[in-house]
Amino acid sequence: MTAVNDREQLAYIASQAADARVNLELEAEGMTLNIGPQHPATHGTLRIVLELDGEQVIKADPVMGYMHRGYEKLVEVRTYPQVTTLINRIDWLSGFANEVPFILAAEKLMEIEAPERAKHIRTLLFEMSRIANVTLFLGDMAVQLGAVSPVFYAFRDREYVLNQIEAVTGGRFHPNFDRIGGLKDDLPAGWIEDTKVAIQKIYDFCDEMEDLLVGNEIFQARTRGIGIIPADVALSYGLSGANARASGIDWDLRRDSDVGQGGGLAYDKVDFKVWTHPDGDSFARYWVRLQETREACSIVEQLLDTIPSGPIMAKVPRIIKVAEGEAYVATENPLGEMGYYVISQGGLEPFRVKIRSASFSNMSITPWLLQGTYVPDVITILASLYFILGDIDR
Repeated sequence: MTAVNDREQLAYIASQAADARVNLELEAEGMTLNIGPQHPATHGTLRIVLELDGEQVIKADPVMGYMHRGYEKLVEVRTYPQVTTLINRIDWLSGFANEVPFILAAEKLMEIEAPERAKHIRTLLFEMSRIANVTLFLGDMAVQLGAVSPVFYAFRDREYVLNQIEAVTGGRFHPNFDRIGGLKDDLPAGWIEDTKVAIQKIYDFCDEMEDLLVGNEIFQARTRGIGIIPADVALSYGLSGANARASGIDWDLRRDSDVGQGGGLAYDKVDFKVWTHPDGDSFARYWVRLQETREACSIVEQLLDTIPSGPIMAKVPRIIKVAEGEAYVATENPLGEMGYYVISQGGLEPFRVKIRSASFSNMSITPWLLQGTYVPDVITILASLYFILGDIDR
């Protein structure tokens, strides 16, 4: 009898424990987790509010605007030549590339075309800005997954490109070098040969990243199948640049716009491939940017060998006064489509400017993309989208 009573008591205790577990699961509330706005994984003053069920994300809400830089209003009280001082700080890693679409919009309104030599040098510096920007991503992506060494390689080799940008413009990050009608200065003596050496360093760096990360089984486990963006979803959220091409969207403004094909830039003078990937995951976004860095090196090498002679400035008035009208110009910036919609009333300053920054549009997909993922993968996905906070809070 004692043994039977013990079994009955144990069964009763087990049933009560099971009921308690069920009740606990039914009554437990989800957890709200704040990532940012001061957190290294958000790459700046970005805040992501996550609602969690255990470690799974139920809802993700990106909160932007902590920097509140107000560039779209600041440019209204700057003359056209002064605007480049501001806008090359929007995506602070792209520098010169930020200036180009605004200058092209002003040239379009003034019906001015830069000389061919200026177009070549513009394109050279544009691609070198891309290399300096994306090289840092290729190393920093590894840091988000726990590997520190690659980012040191990135900082090491990125310096060679920044040195060459500084040799021409006088500035490493914010050159303020582009001008309506051309460029501030011509290339210094010996610059072409030194740049070829710097570009070879980047080729070597890309090979190192291929060996260290792309073929690494831990890196692949943390990125393959994580954060998949189908092509139709990418288009519906307005993704551009490598984030769109990593979802199989074969679209690049360098090839697919009048601006890239001789309308201000010299991509029509070079051969290059637009890289895409069908998977749309975090690995694909890394892989596409790696190939695009090599492609940018190829573009720079081709331009270095074909720079035409001639002036670097068209004839422009001493005091820039842009004709009344409206113009929108977008370029394929390192982070994606960067566009400026400029409205002029015929004065010394723009009347209104709307900036279409790549990072802001690319971040729009995060509520959809992070839902259903797990907390460790949130960091991987955010890193793979690659955004700059200045490009969001413009």
